[in-house]
Amino acid sequence: MYVCLCHAITDTQIKQAVSQGDTSLKDVKKRLGVGDQCGKCTKMAALIIEQQLELEPNYYEVA
Repeated sequence: MYVCLCHAITDTQIKQAVSQGDTSLKDVKKRLGVGDQCGKCTKMAALIIEQQLELEPNYYEVA
């Protein structure tokens, strides 16, 4: 589904960014540009990031 209509960014792209190491909305915004125009997508993007972080293993917590 499209999350950011201004830049045509999908939830899949946001999830991939988290898988590649982005851990915050600021990181994803830097990588994809989400939320830097009208800003209506930031709440949904932050929710997707949070949910994806719960699914991704955090290897630093183990060490």
